[in-house]
Amino acid sequence: MSSSPSPTSITTTCDNAFVDPSQDPAGEEEFNPAQRAVLDRLGASPDDRPVFADDLRHHLRAALETAVEPHLDGLPPGEDLFVHKHRLAQVHGCETNFLAGEAEDFEWKVPTARGTIIHKAVELAVNWRRQIEPAVIIDETLARYEQDSEGLGRWLQDCTEVERAELRSESLDAFTKYLECWPPLKPAWRPVTESRLRAELCDGRLILAGKVDLTLGVAHGQRAGKVIIDLKTGNFAPIHREDLRFYALVETLRIGVPPRLLASYYLDRADFVPEDVTEEMLLATVARVADGVGRLVELLHGGRTPGKLPGPACRWCPVNDTCNEGQAHMAAVDDY
Repeated sequence: MSSSPSPTSITTTCDNAFVDPSQDPAGEEEFNPAQRAVLDRLGASPDDRPVFADDLRHHLRAALETAVEPHLDGLPPGEDLFVHKHRLAQVHGCETNFLAGEAEDFEWKVPTARGTIIHKAVELAVNWRRQIEPAVIIDETLARYEQDSEGLGRWLQDCTEVERAELRSESLDAFTKYLECWPPLKPAWRPVTESRLRAELCDGRLILAGKVDLTLGVAHGQRAGKVIIDLKTGNFAPIHREDLRFYALVETLRIGVPPRLLASYYLDRADFVPEDVTEEMLLATVARVADGVGRLVELLHGGRTPGKLPGPACRWCPVNDTCNEGQAHMAAVDDY
């Protein structure tokens, strides 16, 4: 069993300056094992941080534009294609489910609202100047959204008292777990929450966009330093890795230096699934995005018949009542 990191290694891994624990209000002596594990998994000395070629961004952009140009010719004149991680994941899954979802208006429910509330609560906690009380921050978050007249705000104004109580309870549970498992984020670590990423290619006809739960660190020259983190309330799924790889590609296209590390953090079990960023990973993501763009254009504008791929999403698919393949899959799972 490895020994616990020393105070010096803990305080120098996530930022670039030593902080004396005796002068640090969030010093090592106040970290529980889960919080120390966060620092240990996310930290890296400067020598362990990779240096990427200064022309990598241009190489990736050229490769992606070359691959997607033939597909984008299928867009109607004057239209562009907007791609985010969810759309990319859906079109690489069951195409029938994807088209059914595209045709439906988005509907807020407790599970979807919970993620938004938790992420906003983390954002407030990072910038909170008073003592952090989880229930207070969750209530402030709910109150802030209730002031909006559209989207989640409208749903909160119209939802039942039971739905609001469920949302508050589940959000408070997840946010409390975050505070238990994560050390207070120091300004020197450059924490940024709900950070929007965007890259436009092919004269604006292709737009890649996303919003990252949490980033820490910053690149220095061509030496990678940023860590991109997705906070999860459910179980691990392979698509979570692909989502983060998509973020890594957009980040590289945006500033020219990839992030150093990608990590999904699962609050229920207080554990990471980390992955180092490499040029090979980014090139594989270019291929996945290009393939997804081709599928999107063909399905949305080319009239191609969508394929079916039964899986966990069948249970929530809008067309599951009329899909024989989906019903057979759910019956097999229920009988298992």
